[in-house]
Amino acid sequence: MRHRLYYLLPDIESARHTLDDLLLSRIEVRHVRFMTRSAPLPPDLPEANVFQKTDLIHGAESGMVVGAFLGMAIGVVIVMYLDLTSRAEIVIVTTLFGILFGGWAASLVAAALPNSRLQSFYPELDAGKILMIVDVPAQRVAQIEKVLAARHPEMRFSGEEPTIPVFP
Repeated sequence: MRHRLYYLLPDIESARHTLDDLLLSRIEVRHVRFMTRSAPLPPDLPEANVFQKTDLIHGAESGMVVGAFLGMAIGVVIVMYLDLTSRAEIVIVTTLFGILFGGWAASLVAAALPNSRLQSFYPELDAGKILMIVDVPAQRVAQIEKVLAARHPEMRFSGEEPTIPVFP
């Protein structure tokens, strides 16, 4: 598992130096993302992707749960009013359809919404600061925090999420 660390940086130069230190600490560039709301980032800084900027994942999860319940309810109603021999299969199929459709529809809506987990950072991002998002292996969190605190006193540690899967 990886831990997602959030740091607020004052400017572009600080972001570049921090990225260099992370690369020297053998954190791959694909695990480091930067986000700002005031000005575009230069091309040498990896920008946060749509999954990190929007509520896409949260929306899809919520839509899948609601879709499962609605699909199951529709399946039960179909089975109650129609005399069919494959009742369990009907309920299973409608539930699966509900999961897929609910996840798809809700993710379309959520892709247009800003990430709710990052709302606390928006005032500082609007003021010109840069948010750095780093996914670090669980056993290296303390080491990376120590290196960054020692080399970059200008930045501020702003939080941690301990449940980031390894595969992205």
